[in-house]
Amino acid sequence: MDGNNRWAKQRGMAGVSGHKVGVERIRDVMSACQELGIEVLTLFAFSSENWKRPPIEVEALMSLFLLYLKKEARELHKKGVRLRVIGNRSRFSPAIQKAIEAAEEATRDGETTLVIAADYGGRWDIAQAAKRVAEEAVAGRLATDDINEDLLHRYTSMADLPELDLLIRTGGEIRISNFLLWQAAYAELYFSDKLWPDFDGAELHAAAAAFKERQRRFGLTSEQVTQVRAVGGQDA
Repeated sequence: MDGNNRWAKQRGMAGVSGHKVGVERIRDVMSACQELGIEVLTLFAFSSENWKRPPIEVEALMSLFLLYLKKEARELHKKGVRLRVIGNRSRFSPAIQKAIEAAEEATRDGETTLVIAADYGGRWDIAQAAKRVAEEAVAGRLATDDINEDLLHRYTSMADLPELDLLIRTGGEIRISNFLLWQAAYAELYFSDKLWPDFDGAELHAAAAAFKERQRRFGLTSEQVTQVRAVGGQDA
């Protein structure tokens, strides 16, 4: 969700103002996901590297995160949305850790899933999965010959959720900045020039429409994909 600071500066406002508007935009995008039948929406709220930002900005982001957790849990529950937070929670304050647990518990019966990636990094995700696999092997509960991609995947943060289909980057930057590296192996990438505070439900619909126009081959040729769809009774 890139572009909050730039959006605020363009309007002569403090960076935190952009983050506040960015939080509001989550509602629009979440509603659009439900309209489209999207099962899971994952938002990169705070990366492992964001701790390096100016202390005053980090403090403001933490305050916003805590406020969101406390304020939105009830609304998410009403809308049938299950909240889940992935990342290294140990560096958050006890108050935030407690709010995360309370929000997850309050929304656990939702059918649509909103994943917040906070103090998260794609490399961290892969490294912690590898560490857990190594611990199992050292303890004798796992043979090294059993270690493969499928097994490692089971230890990643989103192993129990559907495969990632579409990764969107806002703000005009053409990179994914250490987000969902493992999960994005075969995801379609969509780059929007819109700054996050301007990325609303209509923009998500546009991204979804662009996604539907793409042919996903997963290593096959176009001809093979067409043949598989024909056999499966789907439109080529």
